[in-house]
Amino acid sequence: MTPTAAPAPASSAAHASSDAEFKKGLSLLDATMLVVGSMIGSGIFIVSADIGRTMRSPGALLVVWAITGVITLFGALSYGELAAMMPHAGGQYVFLREGLGRLPGFLYGWTLFLVIQTGTIAAVAVAFSKFLGVFFPAVSPDLFMSLGKVPMPGHTTIELGLSPQRVVGIVVIALLTAVNMRGLREAKWIQNVFTFAKTGALAALILLGLTIGRNPQAIHLNFTHMFEGTPVGTALVLAFGAAMVGSLFSSDAWNNVTFAAAEVRRPERNLPLALALGTGIVTVLYILANVAYLSVLSLAAIQNAPQDRVGTLAAEHIFGGAGQFLMAGAILISTFGCLNGLILAGARVYYAMARDGLFFQAAGRISPTRHVPTWALAVQGVWTAFLTLTGSYGQLLDYVIFAALIFYVLTMLALFSLRRKRPDAPRPYRAFGYPVVPALYTLAAASVAVILLVAKPAYSFAGLFLVLLGVPVYYLWNRKQGAAPVSST
Repeated sequence: MTPTAAPAPASSAAHASSDAEFKKGLSLLDATMLVVGSMIGSGIFIVSADIGRTMRSPGALLVVWAITGVITLFGALSYGELAAMMPHAGGQYVFLREGLGRLPGFLYGWTLFLVIQTGTIAAVAVAFSKFLGVFFPAVSPDLFMSLGKVPMPGHTTIELGLSPQRVVGIVVIALLTAVNMRGLREAKWIQNVFTFAKTGALAALILLGLTIGRNPQAIHLNFTHMFEGTPVGTALVLAFGAAMVGSLFSSDAWNNVTFAAAEVRRPERNLPLALALGTGIVTVLYILANVAYLSVLSLAAIQNAPQDRVGTLAAEHIFGGAGQFLMAGAILISTFGCLNGLILAGARVYYAMARDGLFFQAAGRISPTRHVPTWALAVQGVWTAFLTLTGSYGQLLDYVIFAALIFYVLTMLALFSLRRKRPDAPRPYRAFGYPVVPALYTLAAASVAVILLVAKPAYSFAGLFLVLLGVPVYYLWNRKQGAAPVSST
């Protein structure tokens, strides 16, 4: 006898009603391109230098990328159940709200707006500007207007101000925000075109690095004694945690497709598939890219790449002087597409929060003609532009990763909670390997977060502070809005 499905809670019904304002314009291909395009930015071309310096051996460099890929894939396979079960605008925010309660959901949306999504957009926008500077040297990091200095954790300061790089970053953010305001069709066209282009460029770099760019001397040095020089004992654990910041950032944003779940056709099928296909494709590309780097460059060359531009250095070894321009062009394409995906997805979370009375009311409106949350896009753009003025992109990334790990762990707990609280709720897709795979992902993400607390305490505790700062904000906002809880969770 088939059990009767439990009635949908009031919150889910409310979201289904508001989601009707969106157009279901994303196919499986579009959703997969959103996953891939949001993940591949500039990180894969840069962060291997820092990982190489931290881990001190070619083998350990590859292990960091491989473990990052496995963790990411396990997360995506687990999130698929929640996405298929609750294909509403806001995605992970909705999962947390329904599984753990209104406060955890708000804390995620708060931190996403404060630093996770917007900080990532700011960092990628300035990466775009940096590589534009290869073609136009006038796009420099030198400030031409200072707006003051702000103390930060770790006994450092940031200087607010304008530089050519920051101005270009803000212009690109404004441009793509305007495109997304025009409608989903225009946004997904940019996403697909640029994702295909950058995936092809990365695949070409891999293929050339493994064939005509092969350096026998580098291959001998890197693959004969692959793990020689790797830290041992406690030093290995701390080094691994610190090294994971770069690889996790480069592999992050795979969950963004869940934010736009209300616009995906056949979400019960296409969301889990897009998550699995997208993260699988990127994981394979990232590991092969690092094998290609090690086939072209010695570990010492990777560790000491100018401005950490490992991809550019590899391209220069293959193509000579033209390599830096070819790689800069590829990264411009990559970061532009990544920015579009991040901007598209993030606004849907603030829309969902506003519909719950937990964000600016205007952000909960959908344009009746363009069917997109124009106000949410605008608010996101303004705050991101401010973060772009800080120039503290390295610190932003440390905050981003630690805060993101906290909510990845909480979302897995929401998965277990919903299995217990709503055992008969329709689940078109059930998490692969449940409960082992979700439990392994939870353990891995929590372990990396704990290691980061030890390895980078100033930034990690600052990230935790940003999350907890949302608690009084939540109660103040509730008091101001007089909002009733959306669900009983």
